Amino acid sequence: MPTVSMTVNGKPVSGEAEGRTLLVQFLRETLGLTGTHVGCDTSQCGACVVHVDGEAVKSCTMFAAEADGAEVKTIEGMANADGSLSVIQQAFQDHHGLQCGFCTPGMVMSAAALLKDNPKPSEAEIRDYLEGNICRCTGYHNIVKAILAASGQEVTPIAAE
Repeated sequence: MPTVSMTVNGKPVSGEAEGRTLLVQFLRETLGLTGTHVGCDTSQCGACVVHVDGEAVKSCTMFAAEADGAEVKTIEGMANADGSLSVIQQAFQDHHGLQCGFCTPGMVMSAAALLKDNPKPSEAEIRDYLEGNICRCTGYHNIVKAILAASGQEVTPIAAE
């Protein structure tokens, strides 16, 4: 079986992977990085988003062999060096941008990619960017608030109903 080597979350790793092994399977099963989730197997939900060479990628659509030699960042690599939550992760916690948490790793990774390319996105831009990520719990309102907060923008509190 061929060996695949890459740098994941700043550390060189390698492992055996059949040609049909998806990157998400390699990360979860070979490397034990289970924060990247498999939600749909059809590239619809975004729970498997990771960064490959700085770009957001749905890891269920990429073979592990395609990432050979690449820099891969997963949700496990998002925390600060001291282990504390990153600005984006903290904003998701502070603004209740998660409920069951299943979509959260993909949402955080997508949010990081968005903020890298667009540091001050509007609410409409955030909603448009997250179109490829499905959350079945939150209704997205608090996820959008969390991303706005992570970008340093003022977040309007929810009006009392």
